[in-house]
Amino acid sequence: MSHLRAQKLATVLAVMLIRADQVVTAEQLTREIWGELPPQRSAAGIYVCVSRLRKFLARPGRPDPVITRPGGYMLRRGASDCDVDVFRRLVTDGRRHLRRGEHAAAAACSEEALGLWRGPAFDNVGPGPIMEGFNKLLAELHIECMEMSVEAQLALGRHREIVGKLHSLVAEFPLRETFYGQLMLALHRSNRRSDALRIYESARRVLDRELGLEPGRKLRELRHAVFAST
Repeated sequence: MSHLRAQKLATVLAVMLIRADQVVTAEQLTREIWGELPPQRSAAGIYVCVSRLRKFLARPGRPDPVITRPGGYMLRRGASDCDVDVFRRLVTDGRRHLRRGEHAAAAACSEEALGLWRGPAFDNVGPGPIMEGFNKLLAELHIECMEMSVEAQLALGRHREIVGKLHSLVAEFPLRETFYGQLMLALHRSNRRSDALRIYESARRVLDRELGLEPGRKLRELRHAVFAST
């Protein structure tokens, strides 16, 4: 029972951190903890969890970080940053540097952000809709950050150095066409044109088998460019 109570409390804390400085309704908290079939006394359970969270977060001489609002509760985050905030800011900065053609700065931001990645957030709590949406967002940002890092490295002429990394990324994300294209480009620029063309054929087979689709226009154009240069 103590494990269940601790997990409920962890879920409430995680959801309120995700929605910091916003009102989280009791109905939302109920769905995160119990899904679509909550027990009859779920409202009392939410009240108990929030009360325990207040005690856990209370600090002498400081205002209560958990505020009751009509229909729900709000967690005041304050000015401090957590790793997720820093990660998201670094991805945004890297994106901006890349658009400006500042490839060294983009690479630095991307690598710093990737150094903070520890996998899905709050992996000890249930997969409610808020938690699931948050982790999907972080997962997409993580993939975007890896794509930005590789794009910056390619622009800096580090083709040979990232071939091995790109092979790993293609194996990990076999439906992500961007990584196939980046690997083809890295191989092509490393004078490995036949290997680049084999990567295209591999991508074509995987996409056809898994999705019933042909490679997209960018990948087809890259194949044409590589083939024309042989």
